[in-house]
Amino acid sequence: MMERPRFSFPLLSLLLLALMSLGLMSWAWTAPNCTIGDSSLLPNISYYIPFCTLAPGLHLFASCSNIKNLAQTLRAVPRDTEALCLQGTVTILPADAFEHFPTLQLLRLQLGAIRITSGTFQGLDQLQHLSFENHAPCCLSLFLPPDALEPLGFLNTLSFHGYCLNYSQDIQLPISLSRLTLRRSCLTDLQELQGLFPNLVSGSSHTPSPSPRTPFLELLDLSANLQLSRVGSQALRGLQLHSLRLDGTPLSVLDLLGSGLLHLDSLYLVGTGAKKLPGNVTGYFALRALDLGRNQVWNLEDGDLLSCQSLELLSLHANGLQLLPPSFLSALPQLQRLNLSVNKLGPTLVLPGGLVSSNLRVLDLSHNELCVLPCGAFSSLPQLQELWLSGNNISNLSRESLEGLRWLKTLDLSWNQIKMLTPDWLSSLPALTSLNLLGTHLEHISGRQLQGPLKLSHLQLGSPGMMEIYPPWPPALLSLELRAESSIVFRVPKGEPFLFLENFTLQTTFMLVHPNNATLHFPSLRHLTLRGCSTYIFSQQRVFLGLPLLEHLHFWSDHNGAGDLHLFGMPRLRVLELGNLDFLYTARSVQLEMLLKELPQLQVLALSNLNLGNLSASSFRGLGRLRLLLLNSEWALGLDSSLQELIPQMPQYVYFSDVTFTCQCESSWVGPWATRAPNTFVYGLEKSICKANASDYSRTPLLAFLSGHCSHDSEFQAFLTSATLVLLLTFLALLSCPKWPWLHRLRTLFHAWWWKLGGQHPRNQFHYDVFISYCEQDQAWVLEELVPALEQPLPDGAGLRLCLPERDFGVGQDRMDATAASMESSRATLCVLSHQALGSPWCSLEMRIATHNLVAKPGTACLLLLFLEPIDRRQLHSYHRLGRWLQKEDYFDLSQGKVEWDAFCEQLRKRLRKAGRERED
Repeated sequence: MMERPRFSFPLLSLLLLALMSLGLMSWAWTAPNCTIGDSSLLPNISYYIPFCTLAPGLHLFASCSNIKNLAQTLRAVPRDTEALCLQGTVTILPADAFEHFPTLQLLRLQLGAIRITSGTFQGLDQLQHLSFENHAPCCLSLFLPPDALEPLGFLNTLSFHGYCLNYSQDIQLPISLSRLTLRRSCLTDLQELQGLFPNLVSGSSHTPSPSPRTPFLELLDLSANLQLSRVGSQALRGLQLHSLRLDGTPLSVLDLLGSGLLHLDSLYLVGTGAKKLPGNVTGYFALRALDLGRNQVWNLEDGDLLSCQSLELLSLHANGLQLLPPSFLSALPQLQRLNLSVNKLGPTLVLPGGLVSSNLRVLDLSHNELCVLPCGAFSSLPQLQELWLSGNNISNLSRESLEGLRWLKTLDLSWNQIKMLTPDWLSSLPALTSLNLLGTHLEHISGRQLQGPLKLSHLQLGSPGMMEIYPPWPPALLSLELRAESSIVFRVPKGEPFLFLENFTLQTTFMLVHPNNATLHFPSLRHLTLRGCSTYIFSQQRVFLGLPLLEHLHFWSDHNGAGDLHLFGMPRLRVLELGNLDFLYTARSVQLEMLLKELPQLQVLALSNLNLGNLSASSFRGLGRLRLLLLNSEWALGLDSSLQELIPQMPQYVYFSDVTFTCQCESSWVGPWATRAPNTFVYGLEKSICKANASDYSRTPLLAFLSGHCSHDSEFQAFLTSATLVLLLTFLALLSCPKWPWLHRLRTLFHAWWWKLGGQHPRNQFHYDVFISYCEQDQAWVLEELVPALEQPLPDGAGLRLCLPERDFGVGQDRMDATAASMESSRATLCVLSHQALGSPWCSLEMRIATHNLVAKPGTACLLLLFLEPIDRRQLHSYHRLGRWLQKEDYFDLSQGKVEWDAFCEQLRKRLRKAGRERED
């Protein structure tokens, strides 16, 4: 039987999930690890579950892998899924395959060599993104009928990755399409696009009346086509493109001049082996963006630069450049973004002079072996707003080095050799808003060293050893990140608060505040990330005692013990992530309920490697708003039976990752809850193991242990409870009857008992020897094999009188009444059981009536079971009840090998004679 699909949240994407819960992101990625039923037959399903920033509630994004039966897989996917990723082996996508997903907006197919039919995408009226992906080394064939995409009226992105469309022709593209990708396909000539997509290029259709579409595309991506080396004449006639990607192709870019392409803004030639700027192509199309990253452009020629005057973006990342020509900036008057990272322009930066009115806004000089920034190095770039100098060997900075950058907003100096800052080094940067000094060697940082910029709002500071921070803090600071290997010391003699700080990240071993009685105040903090710190930071250090606006807390510690972790003063906390606190080694046990008792607004709780020990109902009391619970890397986790009280209020999504449970029947409720809980989706129990004790090194599957060791007791207790309730309600109903008719039945039973004591027998008339119950699928075997063997006279048969519902019931007779009456007038009831019979409603009803007669009429009913297939006895209805009343000779097993009819008939006759004597007694 198929289980409910499980919802998964990998630990690595937990930060993204937390950001989404605060409305900062709109989607997240998950790994397809969840299984449904038998993993050898059924697909794996996982889900993207982002917190929507516009509408309340969660929206489902499903990913299914290991697919072999598409219809079966799609039945397990929620109908309101907005993004669906399918991975597996499917040969054909039939018509209306996705008709039950009207809200689907993204569909990603990784199904091998598939064939698409004309109506495959019928009903996907809202689909915006469709991709076919094959990541195998060789390309696979893919066939699309010409009208396959016609139902997709809102399709914006169409992508083919690793597929050959050689057998597809005249595919009509929707008029809404703006992005078309054919990566790693079998294209050898751009002329082939005319046959594939006739309405992409004007005048190339072979059909009499192609569907009209706009000739403008935002992006045409032909990257990684290793055989694409030719551009046929007028291959792109009439096409207007914003961006063309030819990364990793051997195509000669000069051939684009005769392609008939009318308009092109951006050209990407990453990793094509280019050795010079394509000046002719740039000038012909008046390109605005050109990316030549990871090529071999070692030198820039003046002649090539003269044809590039229209460029606004130029990337020469990782080309081995050692020098820029003197006319570089003056030859590119429109240039706004320049990427020269991972080149060899050092050790002393020498930028060519240019017009004072240069429009350059962004300059990336990261990883260029720079050591010295000379005075006025950027004086020719007065409009520069972003300067990236990360990963160099710069050791000294002065006011003169950065002079002239009065509009600079972002400065990245991370991972340099900076050890000291002069007090006025930022005075020439009045507009600076973001400063990154991570990975430097600064040990003492004073607020006076950050004076000058009045709008500095994002600050990152780091040192490999220790770091001391002194006020005054930048007045407009909104985001602060501090990293130091050993310790970070705040020296705040007057307890200066961070008035407007909203995001604070701290990564260190110890955090100290001097003087000891000082307190740091964060009245506006909303997002707090702590890594490596001790839990003392929340108590003895008096740092985070009151955070009234905090919504997200990420605390990942490497210290043993969590006895001093107290989360007080955080009434608006919505997302809490705790990891590596080692509760196991705490001197005094830390209770989860004590940790969470003052967090009423909590919605996401992620706990990793905490050694919680045992979870009970009290652990989550008061967390009525909790929607996601993630437990990761736990050892010997116990789930108390008291948690059953919270099942109706359990979080909507529960995720167990790398959790080892304790083997105890107290957790027997977990299996039924995980598979049948109506309001909770559970993931991770299918592969979880349990251990009996600390020295148990066996790998016992949790669910197998619970079903094999605990299911009998729990089911029998449930049976006793339900039976007691039924008897009590029946007795109360009888008491309410004024004429007390139940006394007549009691008197009849008493007379039967009295006759037995006196050696007398009631005179009962049996019309049949055996009533046979079977399903429609087993009818042929019953009529052709079983009935002749039992009804034929002796010695060829058993000579029994049988009652068959299809043969002996009267026309128009109520089947339920006739079944009860026929069983009453038969010496025995024989149930022919198979897997089909267990799923048959009528067989289940007949089994229930026969079982009821066993219990309600002891000594007057006989039930025999005939197994045609191997069936686990616990799958039978009311198994515990049957086990109490049936004897060994009441079971007949014909599932093993050839049937010995003589032995079977003789065994059946003996049991019927015994049943007759028992009924007469």
